[in-house]
Amino acid sequence: MHPIQVLERYYNHTSFRPLQEEIINAVLENEDTFALLPTGGGKSVCFQIPAIIKKGICIVVSPLVALMKDQVNNLNEKGIKAMAITSGLSAERLDTLLDNCIYGNYKFLYLSPERLQQSLVQDRIQQMNVNLIAVDEAHCISQWGNDFRPAYKNINVLRRLHPTVNMIALTATAKPDVVEDIMKELDFISPKVFRASFYRPNIAYIVVEAEDKLYKLEQILKKHQGASIIYARNRKSTIEISQYLSQKGFSSTFFHGGLNSDEKQDRLYAWTHNQTPIMVATTAFGMGIDKSDVKTVIHINLPESLESYYQEAGRAGRNEKKAFAVILKSKADEQQLHNQFLKTLPSMDFIKLVYRKLCNYFQVSYGEGVNSVYQFNFIDFCKAYEFNTTLAYNVLQLLDRNSVIYLSQQFNQQSKVQFIISNQALFHYLDTHSDLAIIVKSILRTYGGIFEHLLKINTKLVANKASLPEDVIIKALEQLQKDEIITFQHSNTDSELTFLQPREDDKTINRISKIILQQHKLRQDQITSVINYTNNDSICKSVQLLKYFGEDDVKDCGICSVCISKEKQKKPANSDLKSIKNAIITALENEPLSSRDLANLLPYEEHELLNVLKLMLEHHIINITPTNTYKLTHT
Repeated sequence: MHPIQVLERYYNHTSFRPLQEEIINAVLENEDTFALLPTGGGKSVCFQIPAIIKKGICIVVSPLVALMKDQVNNLNEKGIKAMAITSGLSAERLDTLLDNCIYGNYKFLYLSPERLQQSLVQDRIQQMNVNLIAVDEAHCISQWGNDFRPAYKNINVLRRLHPTVNMIALTATAKPDVVEDIMKELDFISPKVFRASFYRPNIAYIVVEAEDKLYKLEQILKKHQGASIIYARNRKSTIEISQYLSQKGFSSTFFHGGLNSDEKQDRLYAWTHNQTPIMVATTAFGMGIDKSDVKTVIHINLPESLESYYQEAGRAGRNEKKAFAVILKSKADEQQLHNQFLKTLPSMDFIKLVYRKLCNYFQVSYGEGVNSVYQFNFIDFCKAYEFNTTLAYNVLQLLDRNSVIYLSQQFNQQSKVQFIISNQALFHYLDTHSDLAIIVKSILRTYGGIFEHLLKINTKLVANKASLPEDVIIKALEQLQKDEIITFQHSNTDSELTFLQPREDDKTINRISKIILQQHKLRQDQITSVINYTNNDSICKSVQLLKYFGEDDVKDCGICSVCISKEKQKKPANSDLKSIKNAIITALENEPLSSRDLANLLPYEEHELLNVLKLMLEHHIINITPTNTYKLTHT
């Protein structure tokens, strides 16, 4: 079958995006291939189509469980047999799945780089008829790359298992030195390298100084109506911003990792079908979602790196119509960025301390502990040693990323409750169980929809509301379950921890110290680059991004905040000071008005109005009232 026929049959497209066909042909010719395709460039098609055409199975290595599951579901819906081997599988189940890949005519096996370290997985892959090895998010293999994962360095074991099979490496964001490092690590020989330009001519990159960010958000959404993504730093912010917009009459919802799968699916469906056009989300949102008509992507906080910003901003304007990527910044933002991403980088001494205490906590003897698994309550661990939770969590993330431990996280999933009787029957029950009434009412007033869905509840929060100890709440919930009033799922742990290396205290950490310090330095450089980007008002925003990613022969875009500002400075002012002054006087004759009221009322740029207001104050034509409005000075 020809690639275009596969594209039409399985993907419902009649033509390829730029570079896709050339990449597919290189893979079909058994060449080692590197594909640098920015967000929205259609990377998955580049390895899926040749793998469908070739006999055998394609091994796909990816670090993103959610993306693996999405791609497997999409392939299965097309009638193409695919599976993902993720965490939490029993040895018996893993054995069965790998057998299915050998004998069951599967076309795709998705797995994490950590899975490749298991001898069982390697043995079974060796028995498979592998037609292609695809390495997604390939920048993770480079120590200089964004989001480096040492486990990615084990991918070249696939070269030993299948030395004649070619490989394709794919990434959306990689600087030139990272590209070279990836190809070296994967042992590419005479590779075919395809680099799509990072230039997005239809996206206007805007950086706006805004002390009142919510007001500015309103202005932008009113001016540029259509599907929008607003990125916020944390879950709480997504809820608060979405509620604010809804109160202002916008159709808005929020999305974060704490929602259950049904809530996520419902909200995603409503947004993708433009029923709820505004999505306020944490930065994980948008991965693998190909919605073409996003008009604006707005960052209400400074992004953590230009790599992540480019990917997130790139979710706008995939239909090639004009779109806007906006960063709202205030004076406090730079310090917040430092506090969140640099002050929370743990020192080597602290990493060693946490690792030692972790081993002590589970009574792991020196030289022992490999593959031992423990139920782990993170909060209790931090309390036991009086650790700062943010710093301790970052240490665990580093240990996980560097394959010292494996942390299967289920944070905030300790307790789930659903009422399984009617409201009327519940209150009839409480008539004879009055001791449970305050607990039940506290839950009902905190969690809407608990009759319809199995919801995660915070037992500490319920305990505080009911003014009772938490263990009393747990016992009450157990009683309610026994009496068939609720479904109750409860776990005393919030994660499962596996030690991957023997305990050798400081020696264990010293082996990875160079990599950790290098990653700390990379993080500092990334923060500096973001601050430089947002503060540089002399070079075109698009040019700044392109140069960061190694493109030098670039021209000004003409549509970013810097280019627009330059264009305004060139043109003679459309409105002279006198006409603006007269318009302000006319507006203030009726009532005192704020600068915001005047900006909404008059057809002038905000900065022009502010300059004229300043001059009018100096000349005592107007003055400021105690309520911060302007009024005319009558003589």
